[in-house]
Amino acid sequence: MKEDIIITGSIVLFKENLTDLHKAIECFLAIPLKKKLYLIDNTPSRFFEYVFVNHQIEYIAVEQNIGFGSAHNKILDKIKQTSKFHLILNPDVSFKLGVISNLIKELENNKEVAMIAPKVLFPNGKHQYSCRRYPLVSELIARRFTLLKPMFKAVIFKGEYRERDLQEPFFAEYITGCFQLYRTEDFIQLNGFDERYFLYMEDVDICKKIDLLEKKKLYFPQEEITHVLKQGSSKSIDLFLRHTSSAFKYFYKWGF
Repeated sequence: MKEDIIITGSIVLFKENLTDLHKAIECFLAIPLKKKLYLIDNTPSRFFEYVFVNHQIEYIAVEQNIGFGSAHNKILDKIKQTSKFHLILNPDVSFKLGVISNLIKELENNKEVAMIAPKVLFPNGKHQYSCRRYPLVSELIARRFTLLKPMFKAVIFKGEYRERDLQEPFFAEYITGCFQLYRTEDFIQLNGFDERYFLYMEDVDICKKIDLLEKKKLYFPQEEITHVLKQGSSKSIDLFLRHTSSAFKYFYKWGF
């Protein structure tokens, strides 16, 4: 029997800060709508199995680290006949009551929009520039190497739409994957994320796929969320190599 759920959400878990994660889960469970949250555990040890128990939460044990997109895709069949909207949520994101309801209203009022996302702030209140133009190779290289950033400042700023008034909504080329609210039917039609990416670039890739649906992605700064942002690829050689691999896959697929 079909469940009468308005919104589903999914969080992929691996090495998470439990305080941040608890806050993210609390924010989702506070949404004043019928809802269900999927916790997808990529740890081999099923570490998060009994950490959060609630009738509105379904725990899914993968028992190996299959990456971000592949893990989120585990719920495609579950949400197909369940919800009207689906939220891709990072475990280090928090938001105020009312954010989801207001974003859903915007989606309902604009049928050409497949995905909507709010303004993203660091915990200190600084803007995170989460809406972007599709990346250039030079921009990605400059972002990874601090010494190159001053030389490519104009390229980075253009990629972040810094010439625009970012207090006003607009259709962005892509929006980073820490918080993406989809119409469930569109997320299903997209077949979720491309599983060839283990980590990084899958959020850019899915925005390209939205273009192929002839739909749009709406940056909506009237609502705000907070994202801790680990920036793992700048601190770990393994994650740096994974980021580089994903970038090669992205440009090979979509062109330079």
